Amino acid sequence: MSWPFVYFAGDRLSGAELASARLDGDVVELGDAFMPADAVETRELRAASLRPLIPECLALTRESAAWVHGALGPAPARHTVQRASAIRPAKVIDARLVYRDQQLEPGGAERISGVWVTTPERTLADLVCAELAGDSAGAAIAALAAWRPGLSTEALQVLERGTAVHHKRAAMARLRQLAAEELIATLRTR
Repeated sequence: MSWPFVYFAGDRLSGAELASARLDGDVVELGDAFMPADAVETRELRAASLRPLIPECLALTRESAAWVHGALGPAPARHTVQRASAIRPAKVIDARLVYRDQQLEPGGAERISGVWVTTPERTLADLVCAELAGDSAGAAIAALAAWRPGLSTEALQVLERGTAVHHKRAAMARLRQLAAEELIATLRTR
């Protein structure tokens, strides 16, 4: 299905036509697609721009999900995905994807423009766990926590209700710290 504000090379316009339109200032890049230069970049458009890349059984997670939700500026070079169904992908995963085989818990993802994306609170919880595992997710954590007040508390509740994950106790402590820092900052501005 074509989206009126998302253009893929070879869909309605060729790659050369899209490149020319970009040089003319008519379209701008958005993930793996293009959008009109005067359109508002929304989470729906960001997710739709990745639809040909993300199989039905996978969900965008971590920095990729934070980008779709609008908390991060530029799209990640490689998108992080995780299994969103009980069925494992039958075909080879694209080289532009970082795949995690653990199945997402029910309610941990929402469908945006036909693409599964982890919820903001699940995304923050995953990023904190990833940082504790040694990934460099600090900037994404700070951006996501600043993007929506109270998200640290919601992410903490996701971990409290969820099943066992690596670094769960340390992640919960980090999320409590983020929530406390947010509360202190809120009280100072009053």
